[in-house]
Amino acid sequence: MTTDLLVTLLGTGSPLPDPDRAGPSTLVSAGVSHYLVDAGRGVLMRLAAAGVAVPQLSAVLLTHLHSDHLTDLSDVITTRWVTGFAPAPLPIVGPPGTVEMVGHLMAALGPDIGYRMAHHRDLTAPPAIEVLEVEDGDVAVAGDAVISCAPTDHKPVHPSIGFRFDHAGRSVVVAGDTVPCPGLDRLCAGAGALVHTAIRKDIITAIGVPRLVDTLDYHSSVEEAAQTAARNGVRTLVLTHHVPRFPPGGGAESHALATAHFDGSVVVGDDLDRIEVPGSAVSEPSSTDY
Repeated sequence: MTTDLLVTLLGTGSPLPDPDRAGPSTLVSAGVSHYLVDAGRGVLMRLAAAGVAVPQLSAVLLTHLHSDHLTDLSDVITTRWVTGFAPAPLPIVGPPGTVEMVGHLMAALGPDIGYRMAHHRDLTAPPAIEVLEVEDGDVAVAGDAVISCAPTDHKPVHPSIGFRFDHAGRSVVVAGDTVPCPGLDRLCAGAGALVHTAIRKDIITAIGVPRLVDTLDYHSSVEEAAQTAARNGVRTLVLTHHVPRFPPGGGAESHALATAHFDGSVVVGDDLDRIEVPGSAVSEPSSTDY
């Protein structure tokens, strides 16, 4: 398997605790660079299982500031600090509001940072981080991939963004949480793969619990994610952030729903699934139609 551009699903779960699925998190590996998109619960255990150490991360990129997508960001920061003996600053990229959020996070870590610096003589400074806020366009992060972003639609969570990674003639988009929107279409045009959160709106509607039903208007259904992939000439659709949960290896119904709208390859993701990103599609994307 080539590692020119590789996606590893670190966490395919949701805000609901799941013994089989960590919180939302995706690793994009391009050449020798590793990019962590979102940092849900359990991300470091999944990174270890994927064979990537925290000091190897080129950057952490956040699609939005919902708690389930950044629950373990503090663990990423702290573990990189105490296990990286010559650490470069960790770039943290996210939408506007990320600087303030990380500032609060570092303040919460203040006592721990003080304890560790008092105990370890070689820890002479707090964790080194560099926070970059972006909304649309190129993302200035070092590494082997060319990264861009565009606004998505997860209102009232605003702003939210998706990311596109281009490397060695291949491209993958990590959408985050969103409904179909023009920004996501721009990112996806001709991409080799799309990693998209998708919920079963039919099941959630039938369950009828108000707090679950509330999620319907700011997440894509499986069908909508498939339509986004088809509309933009994507070759592989990877579904993640499953609600409601199903056991690993399951998801046959989601697969059938997706393939009814999308002729490419469909992966109903489990934690630690690895997907080689194919080359870009040859066909032009169709016109936008929501």
